[in-house]
Amino acid sequence: MKTNISNQAAIDRDQLSSLIAKEQTRFEETHPKSKALFEESKQYLLGGVPMNWMVRWAGSFPIFVDEASGAHFKDVDGHEYIDLCLGDTGAMTGHAPKASQEAIVARIKKGTTFMLPTSDALWVGKELTRRFGLKYWQIAMTATDANRFSIRLARKITGRKLILVFNWCYHGTVDETFITLEDGIAVPRKGNLGPPVDPSVTTRVIEFNDLNALEKALASKEVACVLAEPVMTNIGIVHPAPGYHEALREITKRTGTLLIIDETHTICSGPGGYTQLHSLKPDILTVGKPIASGIPAAAYGFSEETAQRIRDNTPVDESDTSGIGGTLAGNALSLAAMRATLEHVLTDSAYEQTIPLATRFVEGVEAVIGEFGLPWTVQQLGCRAEYWFRKTPPKNGGEAAAAIDGALDLYMHLYALNRGILMTPFHNMALMCPATTASDIDRHSTVFRAAVESLLTS
Repeated sequence: MKTNISNQAAIDRDQLSSLIAKEQTRFEETHPKSKALFEESKQYLLGGVPMNWMVRWAGSFPIFVDEASGAHFKDVDGHEYIDLCLGDTGAMTGHAPKASQEAIVARIKKGTTFMLPTSDALWVGKELTRRFGLKYWQIAMTATDANRFSIRLARKITGRKLILVFNWCYHGTVDETFITLEDGIAVPRKGNLGPPVDPSVTTRVIEFNDLNALEKALASKEVACVLAEPVMTNIGIVHPAPGYHEALREITKRTGTLLIIDETHTICSGPGGYTQLHSLKPDILTVGKPIASGIPAAAYGFSEETAQRIRDNTPVDESDTSGIGGTLAGNALSLAAMRATLEHVLTDSAYEQTIPLATRFVEGVEAVIGEFGLPWTVQQLGCRAEYWFRKTPPKNGGEAAAAIDGALDLYMHLYALNRGILMTPFHNMALMCPATTASDIDRHSTVFRAAVESLLTS
C-alpha cells in the first residue's frame, strides 16, 4: 500500500515496516553490550531504566552511554555519535564544558549544600536580571519545580484557583498542565498517571494563537495565571502569530491575570531567551535545564510589582511551610555551575556560533524536501530546529499533534541512530551546542537524504 505525499513522491507503508525491521536487526546486532546491560537492568530497575521514558528511544532498548565531550558521545559498544539531542536541552552547553567542569569540581571540594547562600548566588541573581529583565529571582532544582512554585505563588497573590495553559504544552511534570483538548473538550492527557484531581478542575486549556479563545477563557477573571512557552516546542516548534504576544500581555493585564513565561526550551533563542529577544514583559519567568551545564538547577524571576505582592502575602515565619523551595534548592553546587555556565558557556558568542548551525541544518533538510517533492516542513528557533511531516508549519498544538506519524518518526530516528546521529526522542528535533561543527550538520544532511531516498525507492 502506498501513501501519496505529493506528485513526486510516495511512501509504501509495507516497505516502511520492512525497513524498520531491517534497521532494528542492525541495531540489535551492533549493540550487544547495551542489550546485555539493559536485560540485566530489568532485574533491578523498573522497565530496565532509571527514568521511565528512557524506554522510548528508537532502538528496541536504550543505548548505554560510556563518555561524552562537547557535541559527541560514545556508547559502551564503542560507537561514537553526533549528539543532536543534547539531553533534550539539558546539555545545550555541550557535554562537560571545561569552564563549568572546573567550577563544579572546585565547588565539590569545598562543600555542595548548606541551606545558606554563597557569593555565587548574588552573581547569578544579577546576571539573570541583566539577561531577562525581571528584578528578583529564586532558585529551584528543576524547571518543573520553578513552574509549580510560580503557579502556587500566582494563586496566593491573586486569590484565584484556576490556571490556563495551551493545548499540547509541556512544562515538566506539573500536574495541572497534563491536559489537552478532544473535540473542544478539556480532558486529561493520555498517559497522565494518577492525577490528584482531574486537571479540568484546576486548568483551562486553549489552542495557542487563538486570541478569541484567550479572551473568553480569561473574561470571568477566575484564572490566576497563564503559563506559556513563548514559542511552543515540545509538540514541535510552533511560532506565535504576529502580534500574539502583545495581545496576550494586554489581555492578561486587563483581566488581572499573571503571565508566566517558561523559557526552559526557548532559551535556545538567545542568551536572554525569547523574552529578551522580543522584549516580552512577563510577571514571572521560569527557566531550567541547560543553565547549569547538566547539574540540576532552575530559576524563577519576578517583576517588581509581582515581587512586592509576594512579600505582602508570605510572612517570613511561614516560609518553611509555604510549599515552595526545598532543602536542596539554591544549593552551592547548582549555583556554582549556573555561574560558570552563564559567564563562560551560554554567552553571546556561543549563540553567534550555534544559531547559524541551526540555519545550516534547516537548509540541509529543506534541500532534501525540495529534491524529493516532500510535503514536509522544517522550523527553526534560535539554535533549535525541527522537521514535520506536513506541508505547512502548524499554527497550534492540535495541528502539530495531528501531523505525528509514529512509524515514520521511528524509522527516521532509527536510521540516523544506526549511522551515528542521535536526535531528540518523541519528535524530530535537533539542537546545536557550542561544540557542534558544520561537518556534524552536513553529516546529518547526508544521512537524512539517504533515509528519505530509501523510503521512496521501490
